[in-house]
Amino acid sequence: MSEQIEKLKLGLYEFSSRLIVGTGKYATFEIMQQALEASGCEVVTVAVRRERLFDAQERNILDFLDRKRYTLLPNTAGCFTADDAIRCAMLGRELLELDWVKLEVLADKKTLLPDPIGTLEATEKLVKEGFTVLVYTNDDPVAARRLEEAGATSVMPAAAPIGSGQGVLNPNNIRIILEQAHVPIIVDAGVGTASDVTIAMELGAEGVLLNTGVACAKNPVLMAQAMRHAIEAGRAAYLAGRIPKKLYATASSPMEGTIGS
Repeated sequence: MSEQIEKLKLGLYEFSSRLIVGTGKYATFEIMQQALEASGCEVVTVAVRRERLFDAQERNILDFLDRKRYTLLPNTAGCFTADDAIRCAMLGRELLELDWVKLEVLADKKTLLPDPIGTLEATEKLVKEGFTVLVYTNDDPVAARRLEEAGATSVMPAAAPIGSGQGVLNPNNIRIILEQAHVPIIVDAGVGTASDVTIAMELGAEGVLLNTGVACAKNPVLMAQAMRHAIEAGRAAYLAGRIPKKLYATASSPMEGTIGS
């Protein structure tokens, strides 16, 4: 029981929920508020570039986030160089007065895949600047190990390309990353529905970060609720330990000592 209620620890931060939810792509800030509440999340990630903070009516997203309820996680979404990501992280620290960041350094606008060299460079520099760095990467075990060695507090391998909704495409690589890691592994990007979240958690991930799967669902609030249940079920199943897969059937009722034998 103690394992099931164990909190997610990220540096100096501790959370009961293992679901981290983004704030982009919602039709309105009001729907975003409802979805965040339904998700049960405690960490909300926010892109700190100015154009991401305001809607078409010039309303500030920060006015719709209760900072007594949520811990904001600034992110460097949309940055394509290490220098740009570092500047964005610094801006987030100034704006939100938080010393942690979800680091993204992307390679190109078409695939939105991480740039492994720029990501490693930015991680090293931000760690030296005193940041708690949660770093988005691909599902390469070698890259994950290098980022941990660079001082990342959490390594966040993608399940699939950002916003694709394809789910966990390479569970074997995620398993290898989990096996070798000494920091929390949070699966980030590409999950589309509740079963994707459950699969990630059953592999042993410490948490899941998602945005599009909720924000772009037909009913974002209901999907957020589903994601909440999925992360709890996946974590419980991982801790419980699944039965081994077998080629042939095994009777669930005993064959000996039954009535009439």
